[in-house]
Amino acid sequence: MTEHTSVGCTEQERFNVLQTMLVQQYETVFANSNASRTVLVLPSLSLDPQVMAKVSGVAHYEERMLCLLMLLRMPRTRVIYVSSTPISSTIIDYYLHLLPGVPSEHARRRLTLLSCDDNQFAPLTQKVLDRPRLLERLKEAIGDTTIAHMTCFTVSELERRLALTLGIPIYGCDPALLHWGSKSGSRKIFREAGIDFPAGHEDLGTIDDVARAFSQLKSERADLAKAVVKINEGFSGEGNAVFDFSGAPQGTALLPWVKEKLADLAFEAKDMTFELYESKLVAMGGIVEEWIPGAVKESPSVQFRVDPLGRLETISTHDQILGGKNGQIFLGARFPAADDYRLDIQREGQKAAQALAQKGVLGRFGIDFVSVKQEEGWRHLAIEINLRKGGTTHPFQMLQFLTDGHYDPTSGLFLTPSGKPRCYYTSDNLESEKYRGLTPDDLIDISVLNGLHFNAATAEGVAFHLIGALSEFGKLGIVAIGESYERADALYRKSVAVLDREGGRT
Repeated sequence: MTEHTSVGCTEQERFNVLQTMLVQQYETVFANSNASRTVLVLPSLSLDPQVMAKVSGVAHYEERMLCLLMLLRMPRTRVIYVSSTPISSTIIDYYLHLLPGVPSEHARRRLTLLSCDDNQFAPLTQKVLDRPRLLERLKEAIGDTTIAHMTCFTVSELERRLALTLGIPIYGCDPALLHWGSKSGSRKIFREAGIDFPAGHEDLGTIDDVARAFSQLKSERADLAKAVVKINEGFSGEGNAVFDFSGAPQGTALLPWVKEKLADLAFEAKDMTFELYESKLVAMGGIVEEWIPGAVKESPSVQFRVDPLGRLETISTHDQILGGKNGQIFLGARFPAADDYRLDIQREGQKAAQALAQKGVLGRFGIDFVSVKQEEGWRHLAIEINLRKGGTTHPFQMLQFLTDGHYDPTSGLFLTPSGKPRCYYTSDNLESEKYRGLTPDDLIDISVLNGLHFNAATAEGVAFHLIGALSEFGKLGIVAIGESYERADALYRKSVAVLDREGGRT
């Protein structure tokens, strides 16, 4: 019996021991692209199911990590990809044909696809844990656990339990530290790191707490027009709601007025009700923050990674494209963030990232900002930490894998091996009724016939994801890569125009 499964230790203690294997692997395996290794990709969205259910086509978000099939370019790497339902062979072939320098058949032999054959809305990891025979097939596919690790979209107690069951470490944040990625925890990190963040209150547990927080904010800031309440574990803005102070009284009449007006909260999530929102707030807690006004306002983010040796690396910056009723739903992003401020948010974000690294955070995470242009320059307010992969993770990984380039933290640019910059426009929410009924095969035909396919020779073009959501939901993900912002935007617009035209013919 291995040490990490020994009797008498807590689950946390056993997980801590298991994670030491990752340090050993990082020193001996990760640095050698020709070394034998096994990567278990588990794209489980272990987040609140009722909030996630509001996202169109969310079941297909498991496909976003298919970019990691690009790991098969390393000739002795094996990848195991687990999904709730089988993924179309057309989609798998699409990714394998994007592999640079490796015959797709060679890569296919090193790829194991496993499915739970279960499309019920529940975390993928829970489905795996509930299937003993699938667990046995996973163990058989993993083989030598000393050269294997797991990578996940989110790491919760479920993923920790699965790691212990399989005997392999996770390259991701220990669930015991996830509080620091909640809305409340984020504010505490920003305060500790000494960076600017919105006025507000954290650790709210009831709707009365929210009312008092709104009232206090307004009392302190008479000019405050709006404020926002956020559920601690909200996802892509779906847990946010905006409160409007129009007509608010002053003095002792303010709190009763706020309580009465709470039923008018403007929810970002579709079909959200006050009763459901209140139940989520009570279950998960939340925060209240001032609404940041500004005639020119952007939403940049910066991504970091802490490796198993504890070293902090800046990975990328993005300008997020937001939508929804109040502009808080993540729709897509441009890479890199604007010249005016990308190095500024990188520097400010690094202060919070260092605080997280000191607390033992591991793997990829992002820090979001609201940036407002003022006469004296840009003001950047940190608003959120995401201790997981996010909507900007897979597009950047696709850029890396497709071009074999690197991020230059001194300029904030991504450079190809020849030193040429590359930008992209990406979206998880290219959605239209016209696209319903288009199959993955249709999409690939349309892409090739219209010159949208990624061209390895020019290191420009388009790569698609969320392909499985296309026919049923009319929804698709896209990464349009070009030598400049203008070129990437043009490729994106061309793709939309082509899909609109071709989709209208179905």
